[in-house]
Amino acid sequence: MTDKVLYLGDTALDAAASYLAGVMLHCNIPFDYIDSATKCTDKQLDQDYCAVIISDYPSTSFRPEHFEQLITKTRSGTGLIMIGGWESFTGLGGDYDATPLAEILPVEMQDADDRVNSFSPCMIKLEAEHPIAARLPFVTQSVAINGYNRLCAKPTAKTILSVKRYCVSLVDDDFDFSEQSVDPLLVVGQEQNGRVACYAGDVAPHWAGGFVDWGDHRHVLQAGGAGEVEIGNWYIEFFGNLIKWVSRQI
Repeated sequence: MTDKVLYLGDTALDAAASYLAGVMLHCNIPFDYIDSATKCTDKQLDQDYCAVIISDYPSTSFRPEHFEQLITKTRSGTGLIMIGGWESFTGLGGDYDATPLAEILPVEMQDADDRVNSFSPCMIKLEAEHPIAARLPFVTQSVAINGYNRLCAKPTAKTILSVKRYCVSLVDDDFDFSEQSVDPLLVVGQEQNGRVACYAGDVAPHWAGGFVDWGDHRHVLQAGGAGEVEIGNWYIEFFGNLIKWVSRQI
């Protein structure tokens, strides 16, 4: 198995995919990329990747037999990540709930639009210690996102991060935060020999919100063929850890 990742979706390398491409450049993770408008091919899935990332990539861009290939590869040890968005999970055009891939993801998806587009704060909360979140200051330096896909963790899965959505009002010249909902944000599982992870938020704006700036210093990065991004070091470390964990590099 190679140390290369197959990354599908997030529109294009010169658009939203610039963010995760920048993360992988910084973390020395080699990858091949397929944009959201390009259909996946047998040749691409036949390659021996250490992990496959599906992020805002419509399920209709896979042929039915590709899902069986992905399931077989995952069970044989290839890592699998699904990252949220309008064309991830059920979403608005994701429709993965109706595919065989639903069997191996560590979450239960809704059978209707699962998007949470929020104008009020959605705070990330650490629920369990895990190598993906190790040494990251989720407790002392809380961070917010602007949206996510609403999912449920399967009984055999582990929820590492949750997201708390608040309604905020001004009371006596101070802000009052009223909790509206709590949902899983990062859920991980094991599918035979393969590690599987679902991150319900997005890696890029607009859903990522301030998460792209999370850190005590910033990096300006530009992967080959991608746009330039300026992102926080803790954001980079989180997504780098996510990819390395499913790839069994940490």
